[in-house]
Amino acid sequence: MHLRDLTQFLTELKENNNRPWFIMNKPRYDILREEFLEVVTQLIAELSKFDKQIAACNPKKAMFRINRDIRFANDKSPYKTRFSAGFAPNDKRRPSAGAGPTYYFHIEGDGTLGFGVGEYIPPAPRLKAIRQHIVNDATGFAKVLKNKALRATFDGFDIDGGALQRPPKGFDPEHQHIEYLKMKSIFVWTEVKLPLNAPDKLVPLLASGFKDAFALVTWLRGVKENVDEADA
Repeated sequence: MHLRDLTQFLTELKENNNRPWFIMNKPRYDILREEFLEVVTQLIAELSKFDKQIAACNPKKAMFRINRDIRFANDKSPYKTRFSAGFAPNDKRRPSAGAGPTYYFHIEGDGTLGFGVGEYIPPAPRLKAIRQHIVNDATGFAKVLKNKALRATFDGFDIDGGALQRPPKGFDPEHQHIEYLKMKSIFVWTEVKLPLNAPDKLVPLLASGFKDAFALVTWLRGVKENVDEADA
């Protein structure tokens, strides 16, 4: 897609985040949205080469809407200032929908490409199940942490979703993975510069990065959810 046109549009949108400006520039948005849809479609095809569960994803459902939900927000800006998409089996890309491990990326107006893999702030029952899986399969989780491809590509586990100050109720405070048991997300994240001068490299870059985190996806898909609600 035309990445420079996209970043220019997003930059202007950030400076003019209002409905009149957006309506005036809707034709630009529509073109960029169609180009982004093509990127998402290509990316699903690439992900399917190593993760068959993504093959049936609907590209249109993978893309997040640009409209913000401002019903309960202090910031009443009507539009997001990024293009983003998420991929999970059965198109359940949101934690509340039982998405499980998800691939996610977004593009910012400043030329930042952010992408991550895992489960970001899952619901309390799912979070407790993940924590129990860390305990039950400590060796397997340790292998994920040491995975060379994952460590080389991602900056580490994202804790923006928050972490407990104390060990979660019912878990050993001396456990070898206690710092991960405290986390409210098991999600790896990194940010890089968009390949503005080589837009054809965007899909391969993302596909390669997501593949590097497939060990985490596989491990998370082994989580059993027959546990009680967590103190999260």
